Formats: sequence, structure tokens, C-alpha cells
Amino acid sequence: MEKMKKLTEEPQEGEASQEEMTKRFEKVESQTIELTSADVVAPTPQADILRFVDDSHFGYQDFAKRGEAADIPTFRVQDYSWEEHGYSLLNRLYPDMGTYLDEKFGITYELTYYTMGVLNGVDTSTLRRSIWNYIHCMFGIRHDDYDYGEVNQLLERSLKSYIKTVTCFPERTTRKDFDSFWRDFKYSEKVHVNLMVTEARMQAELLYALRALMRHMT
Repeated sequence: MEKMKKLTEEPQEGEASQEEMTKRFEKVESQTIELTSADVVAPTPQADILRFVDDSHFGYQDFAKRGEAADIPTFRVQDYSWEEHGYSLLNRLYPDMGTYLDEKFGITYELTYYTMGVLNGVDTSTLRRSIWNYIHCMFGIRHDDYDYGEVNQLLERSLKSYIKTVTCFPERTTRKDFDSFWRDFKYSEKVHVNLMVTEARMQAELLYALRALMRHMT
């Protein structure tokens, strides 16, 4: 709470350089690997499901690589964003669908009761932004104007681990995972994290798909 209030009310001393901003993004991105190895068990489909699976090893892979360059370049929102590119292209291909999805993303992102556990009248916009951008980070997407240093200040490790599990290996999520983070928060606030995971992941996947379509069409 105090960290969020400080980030909201106190201006940062001097703007970080683009090089420093990039390093902060890469640091957060690389930290997701540790969550995979330490906290997330690799999914193992049951026998009755495997008969419908062509590649049992198919699944999420970290965009960042431990100690080596990533195979996939960072997706920069500055170059292709939902608001300026994806939204209009989807509406062009499927009239009104872009509008419906944009409303859904917006409602989920902006949803708030201005509470944080037992506290009332709290502006949670900074926290919501860090969660949304952290989810995008796991898909190699970088928001150039966002300081990823906020992620490590606002998101505790247990929350990061939960977000990683639900985002990348949802079938492995347990009640223990759900209970492990934000122990003093309301259930509705924890459920909101799940809603943000669902919508931020969908938006990330759409960005990759729509960018590929745009490149093919041009």
C-alpha cells in the first residue's frame, strides 16, 4: 500500500534513460524463468487426454532464455498496439468485434471498488497497470513508456508465481496457489486478478495474430 502510494504521489527523480528502461524490462522478464523452475510443475496430461494430443510436449515456453539471447525479439507496443492497430484491423475483418473486445478489455482493466483489503478509498490504478503489463511481459510484450521497476516494487513473489501459473499453466492451478497470495485481501480482489489474466492474455495473443495478418496483407 505504501509503495503504491509513493509511486502515485511522488514524482520519480529524473527520467530513466531508454537503456535503463530496457534493462528493467529484461530483468522482470528474466525473473519469470525462476518462477517456472522453482514454483511451477510442468503440466502432464492425463492418459485419457493424451490420445487427443499430437504433441504432448507442446505448451508455454519462456520468452526469455537463461544466460542466452531470446529466440523471439521483444514485441514493442510502440510499434504495434491494440489501441492504434489491432482494434481497427479486427473491426475491418470482423465488424464490431474490435469494439466488443475493446469494451471487455477496458471494463476488466478499469474495474475497481477503490478498496484494498480493509482499506477504502484506494486508487488501485498503479497496481492494476503493473499486473496487466506483467502478464504481457510473460508473452514478450514491452510497453515502452512503462517503468518495469514498478513491477518488483508492487508485486510480491507469491503473486507473481500465481499469475505465472494461471497465465501459462492454468490446468495446474490449485486452491493452495489461490490462498498463497494477498492473504489479507478480499476474494473479489483476488478474483479480479484472474479476470485480468484472462483478458490481458487474450489481448497479447491477439496482438501477435493481428500483427501477422497485417504483415501478410501488406
